[in-house]
Amino acid sequence: MSLFTYTAAELYSWVTGKEDIVIIDVRNSVDFTRFHLESPFPVEMYNIPYFDFIEDEEGCVARISPERRVRIVCAKESSARFVAEIFDRHGYADVGYLEGGIKTWGNLLVPVLLNPGAEFSLYQFIRPGKASCSYGLIFREEMMLFDPSRNIRFYLDFAAEHGCRLVATFETHLQADYIAGSRLIAAATGAGFYANAGDFTHANLSYRTLNDGEIHTFSQAGGPTVRVLFTPGHTPGSTSFIINDQYLISGDSIFIHSIGRPDLGGKVDEWSGTLFSTLQMMWALDDRLIVLPAHFMSWNEADDHLAFAASLARTREYNRDIHAIADSAAFLAFIKANMRKQPDEYATIRLINANLEQVDDERAEELDLGKNECAAEAYAAMKAGN
Repeated sequence: MSLFTYTAAELYSWVTGKEDIVIIDVRNSVDFTRFHLESPFPVEMYNIPYFDFIEDEEGCVARISPERRVRIVCAKESSARFVAEIFDRHGYADVGYLEGGIKTWGNLLVPVLLNPGAEFSLYQFIRPGKASCSYGLIFREEMMLFDPSRNIRFYLDFAAEHGCRLVATFETHLQADYIAGSRLIAAATGAGFYANAGDFTHANLSYRTLNDGEIHTFSQAGGPTVRVLFTPGHTPGSTSFIINDQYLISGDSIFIHSIGRPDLGGKVDEWSGTLFSTLQMMWALDDRLIVLPAHFMSWNEADDHLAFAASLARTREYNRDIHAIADSAAFLAFIKANMRKQPDEYATIRLINANLEQVDDERAEELDLGKNECAAEAYAAMKAGN
């Protein structure tokens, strides 16, 4: 087999299908540590920087058996191709390099149908490189989106493939960890853009204001309902959506194995108290609701179908130590004891999502790359049994 390129979707298929491949990431160790491929199953992966191959080609190649199927990853593609050609010269028969570089992995969206056989379709769009999820709700020829990423081409193509038109896009909050796509989708399609004024009052964009408790429906009767539930705390305008009284799109308020951080806005005392009250309200919702989070910390949270979904009862159990905190003062103390610095780029991403700052595509790609840090990871690690 001669040298070939492969796509991020193919890479996802290989790692989730437990294919016998070895991945070589040739970026520098700093970039690799900050962000690299993570898989639900064990995968053999090496970080051997590009310059190591230049300085010691023989030694680097010798680390990999000639019998292995080799897949090279780099930042933008050219370095991976250079290294792939080295392996090819050394007689390796199955060598591929990632088309477009690591950013294509960062932008990859994987659709998972959550309710097969139902009269409506609810899709979770998993973004493995960001450890985040967006959602698509389809009824007949209409589709609503929740927390789409800036990869709007994917959503437009997905809607077209399913014979749908995009009619609405909802944001659970003003995102800090990735550049949101709702504004772009609304501009491209005319779909209504809905957001909570608690986060978007000062934004330089047009949106339709959400109201707590209001119901959104499709144009044709018989479709699923979308009930708005204000869930402030992670941000002042954090919002969840209850789909057909069955699913809870929880934004960054509740994750399956954690909760959203209340310290990103620099008002930890105020927001922690609000989040504590919100959590008490959310834990008291119907146990049968299926929690659909905006983020995950690791693939350990995925179910047998590699989807991120769990009943509220189960989610509460996963978060039992946090749920057991008795009052807002103890909750604040717990938060402060486990605070960590937020990434520097989050402030810029907020401004971009409020349309208060503009960047070119290259800078947007740079800002948008990397796993989220919105979950209270330090808190989750303290929970016994998880």
